[in-house]
Amino acid sequence: MNRLIQILFATLLLALLPTAEASAQIRRAQPHKKPPTSSTTTTPAKPTKPKPPKKKPAKPATTTTTPARSRDAILSELLSNMVYVEGGTFTMGATREQGSDATNDEKPAHQVTLSSFHICKYEVTQELWQAVMGSNPSGFKGAHRPVENVSWEDCQDFIRRLNDLTGKNYRLPTEAEWEYAARGGNRSYCYKYAGGSSIDDVAWYMNNSNYVTHDVGLKRPNELGLYDMAGNVWEWCLDWYDFYSSDIQTNPRSSSLGTFRMYRGGGWSYDAMYCRVSCRSRNLPTRRYTSLGLRLAL
Repeated sequence: MNRLIQILFATLLLALLPTAEASAQIRRAQPHKKPPTSSTTTTPAKPTKPKPPKKKPAKPATTTTTPARSRDAILSELLSNMVYVEGGTFTMGATREQGSDATNDEKPAHQVTLSSFHICKYEVTQELWQAVMGSNPSGFKGAHRPVENVSWEDCQDFIRRLNDLTGKNYRLPTEAEWEYAARGGNRSYCYKYAGGSSIDDVAWYMNNSNYVTHDVGLKRPNELGLYDMAGNVWEWCLDWYDFYSSDIQTNPRSSSLGTFRMYRGGGWSYDAMYCRVSCRSRNLPTRRYTSLGLRLAL
């Protein structure tokens, strides 16, 4: 019996031997894997961001500049800006509204009768001067600022060339014409300054100009629609300087035998008392200042 059990066990062992050997061969064929340790970490791969599309380079910004106007356009505008001043009679000089600011050379106040004339609503601009003369002598540059730094003689040269170009008879206003126009002609409300009794409303002067000139036509006009007859720049007149008389006069124009030429209106660097309608000033016809320009009559 024991013998039979031994024979059966040996037979079973022989039957299982190939299977065990095959399993050993399979184990030998598998690569050896090192077990992971706690000190080894696996960092997941970062997701790849999609690259933004390439932008086309921006076109450089184009700056638009206002092209210079033609001389014909500028001269045509000058003619359209001439204001008709109907003739009449007025009191010239130190009238009541001028008060204690009036100086001796504004006296005596006297009666003047004028014929009708035209005067420009604006001071001569740098654009106009440049169009006629081909240069700009001004200290404070700006196409629509008043031309300045011009002598009385420079103004005569400018007017000669202007008249050659236009066939007109432009000129400087006489001192009496200037004051009559500044007062508002026959529409006058008897203001102290051209256009009003409040200097800040009508003039660029020492207290509000920031010590520079300004584009013409920004302040309030007077009764005739004339701008900047108070402040901004002084304006040359046609006359030589002369003392007033109490005589009644018609279209007065001072003697040609003089030393100084007249200018009126005050300027950007002057106190309010110099911007009054009756205030007078004078200088040699060769002098130039950055506070001195002109206005045209016709």
